[in-house]
Amino acid sequence: MQISITATGGLERRLEVAVPAGQVDTEVNERLKHLSRTAKLKGFRPGKAPLTVIRKQFGREVHAEVVGDLMRSSFAEAVNQEKLKPAAGPRIEPIAVEAGVDLRYAAVFEVLPEVRLQPFEGIRIERPVATVTDADVEAMIESMRRQRPEFREVTRPAQATDRVTIDYAGRIDGQPFPGGEGRDALVVLGAGQIMPEIDQALTGASAGEERTVVAGFPADHASQTLAGKSAEFAITLKRVEEQSLPALGDEFFQAFGVREGGLEQFRSEVRKGLERELEDRVRTRLRSQVLDALYRDHPLELPHTLVEEQIQQLQVDMLQRMGARDAKQLPPREPFEEPARRRVALGLILGELIRSEDLKVDRSRVQARLTAIAAAYPNPEEMRRAYLQSADAMRQVESAVLEEQAIDRVLERVQIEDRPMSFRELTGFGTDGETA
Repeated sequence: MQISITATGGLERRLEVAVPAGQVDTEVNERLKHLSRTAKLKGFRPGKAPLTVIRKQFGREVHAEVVGDLMRSSFAEAVNQEKLKPAAGPRIEPIAVEAGVDLRYAAVFEVLPEVRLQPFEGIRIERPVATVTDADVEAMIESMRRQRPEFREVTRPAQATDRVTIDYAGRIDGQPFPGGEGRDALVVLGAGQIMPEIDQALTGASAGEERTVVAGFPADHASQTLAGKSAEFAITLKRVEEQSLPALGDEFFQAFGVREGGLEQFRSEVRKGLERELEDRVRTRLRSQVLDALYRDHPLELPHTLVEEQIQQLQVDMLQRMGARDAKQLPPREPFEEPARRRVALGLILGELIRSEDLKVDRSRVQARLTAIAAAYPNPEEMRRAYLQSADAMRQVESAVLEEQAIDRVLERVQIEDRPMSFRELTGFGTDGETA
């Protein structure tokens, strides 16, 4: 096998490979012989057709298969021989693939950049130092009460925080549109659940009244058929309910998993939850600062193919979060270009760190992470089993754990300065129970 490599610019390489015609012919003949043992051809008993007949019938197809297989295997062999690290699969350009001549082709691909790790000792990191106070606990309890409001029907006009029951029918240019009609819809006024014009029109209305409202869809609406358009809604207000907060009693405590111990035990569990949140936020702050420093200190030329893959993945993720499914509705790519570059660069940097430090995945941390993931689901054991039975899911968990181990290794060497702050400063959770 003959190999030649050309650097065509940046990280792109052009690898030309020649496989001797004899090797191609040998492989074709072997496959034809194997095929002759089982081939069923008219006029011959199974396995008894002459090789010349088999070659005439299947030779072209078998030759094409052999060429494809030899391209794949010889490319892998050439890359290994030349110690190249392709960033993604190659673009194959056939040069000579006819029978009886050397198989020649070119493979065009990008290689991974060389990552030279810089010393970590000069990195400065701020570590938040905070505690959970009684006021933080009470604020969280009030927030939890607001998550489970109680409603009582009233005869007065609707006002902010009331829950209303409505029927509605929307039209654009006199025509109905998907999702534009509904019956017995429940809406809390002032909570941003409906279009502002409708919310405003229902405020002050009483049960039994009807309203006609013109409301505009935002230009960045998930549905391109609705984005930027105005619709006229005919709305009937059927019921008004006043919102109140539930009492701090056993029924409320049990809704959050506290079945005994009363208010004091409930407060204790809330405090534990906030302390776990505090620990997670500190960890997130440290991780973010480490990644920022690694990205800043390791400027890399990045493979275009990997960056493009990440841009497309980020676009799809955003599309799914918006609740849209049509690929034609993909958001613009520009906002995702820098996040994609950062993802690719950090993946390469952390990969080199893991390799250079010879880090192996910590199985105990994998199990702890599985437990934490499963705990967020109604049936933790079932979810845990599902993860253990999925090779892809386990690879993702192990990759995340290994990344955390790499970040820990950096944190062992950086300069860390403690910075006192309140729970509110760190988490954005205010003493009024709302996020800042």
